[in-house]
Amino acid sequence: MTQRGLLAVVVGLGVSGGALAVAQAYYLTQVIDRIFLGRQDLAAVADTLWLLTGLACLRAITTYFEEVQAFNLATVIKTALRERLTRHLFSLGPVTLANQQAGELINIVSTGVENLEPYFAKYLPQLAKAFFIPVLILVVVWPLDRTTAAIMLVTAPLIPLFMVLIGKAAERRNSRQWETLNNMSAHFLDVLAGLATLKIFGRSLEQITIINRVGREFRDATLDVLKVAFLSALALELLATISTALVAVALGLRLLYGEVTFTQAFFVLLLTPEYYLPLRLLGSQFHAGMTGKTAAADIFRLLALNGGNRAAGIEPFSPQQQITLTFNQIYATYQNGKRPALAGISFMLEAGQHLAIVGPSGAGKSTVAALILGFIAPASGKITVNGQDLSSLKPAEWLRHVAFVPQRPHLFQGTVAENIRLARPDASMAAVIQAGVAAGAHDFISRLPNGYETLVGEGGRNLSGGECQRLAIARAFLQDAPLLILDEAARGLDVTSQALLDTALARLLTGRTAIIIAHRLTTVRQADKIIVLTEGNIAEIGTHAELLKNRGVYSQFVDAAQARRGQYA
Repeated sequence: MTQRGLLAVVVGLGVSGGALAVAQAYYLTQVIDRIFLGRQDLAAVADTLWLLTGLACLRAITTYFEEVQAFNLATVIKTALRERLTRHLFSLGPVTLANQQAGELINIVSTGVENLEPYFAKYLPQLAKAFFIPVLILVVVWPLDRTTAAIMLVTAPLIPLFMVLIGKAAERRNSRQWETLNNMSAHFLDVLAGLATLKIFGRSLEQITIINRVGREFRDATLDVLKVAFLSALALELLATISTALVAVALGLRLLYGEVTFTQAFFVLLLTPEYYLPLRLLGSQFHAGMTGKTAAADIFRLLALNGGNRAAGIEPFSPQQQITLTFNQIYATYQNGKRPALAGISFMLEAGQHLAIVGPSGAGKSTVAALILGFIAPASGKITVNGQDLSSLKPAEWLRHVAFVPQRPHLFQGTVAENIRLARPDASMAAVIQAGVAAGAHDFISRLPNGYETLVGEGGRNLSGGECQRLAIARAFLQDAPLLILDEAARGLDVTSQALLDTALARLLTGRTAIIIAHRLTTVRQADKIIVLTEGNIAEIGTHAELLKNRGVYSQFVDAAQARRGQYA
């Protein structure tokens, strides 16, 4: 059943419960009238009593199924929303998500989605019942006693009015509570991630004080929300009670003066609490509604984020086909255009060529890789692959043609083989071992306690930086893609690890179109073409020898490297 269908069922059951309450009140009035005023015995009203019992049981069953279906509705919506949110976040890619706090994302996906349960399971159905049931009872009461109907008609809107007035204060406090929870989650996750750094600088104990302070802020924000919730419940209960009392007094006086019959008065009096009950319950669920709306605002904010990935496209070319790549006047920005990254760069990479991109930090080197991988979309310009517009290709299919070795590869909780097989889940163990051998990783893997079945921790715990890099290169070998992107693949390693990686990378580069992003000039001098980026522009382009001869920016990099290491790159 669809979500709208489930909601209709829940509301229908709730309204049916209201109709059964009206029927119960009517037959109860008949029983009391016949026994106490008509002087009949119980045998005479036995059929009516059995009918009353049946109505009570049916109402209880209706209420039970209403709660079950409301829970099912909330579960279906939460599951669908969490799946949609997860798919969307994964589709955004790392560049867009890098601007979001990890702790806040976790809090929204977990606690935020859970906060929607009381909203959909209780508040939303109650909102519908608070409209339909009073209208139903008003329709029944109006021909019997227009005075009572007028009192109901006048007093009922006061309850939503109070809810709106109190809701404005509650909304601000709910937003503050949710923001404080997000900040606390984000800060705690940051502390855990940077605990080693805090230990090194002797600042870890200070974080206890900060976390305690943030916790107190969340406690105070929660208490503020609860104060408003209790105040609203008190105000609504008081208003409903006074309204019911007003109806009772008016009925009693008119019954005393014979303006209404006992049957009419008692029937209307029984219906009066049922009339205000949905409005009172709506007030009690108002806090849950505000909490759900606050969480939903952040959920839809995340869903509105736009990454570079596309949802559909045409099938790319054969995986065995070599790649020719063209950038034509590509502009790229971050933070919705606030931070420029590339300013109209153009170049062409022929099939089988190796292109090196060098430049200072922030020049736009990694942006080139992010554009090719689809992590971001160009602000303007066109990227073509073998003559086809990159934006027209199916993202998942296109990425099968690209092997990416980042400067800090991530290893997941699992075995070494599972981490290598990430590139091709259906690969045989023989293919995994062959990729490990080609990457120069087989020797150290064989020394692990269980070889390729050794469990490695999240992020590659228990492995060195060079070992993690070689596993990332083994993934690239296993993927066997025609386009290879190396983003600072050997950065920050010792001399021995760099030598092993250089050997593995040389094997990996053979026969492939490649883009090499590096600070180390020794890794780019053999490239067919070198692009020097500065502030998002191409400062120079040519071979190693040509750029040295020009004595431009690239030559300055070489001179700086010579000064640092005492030798030419």
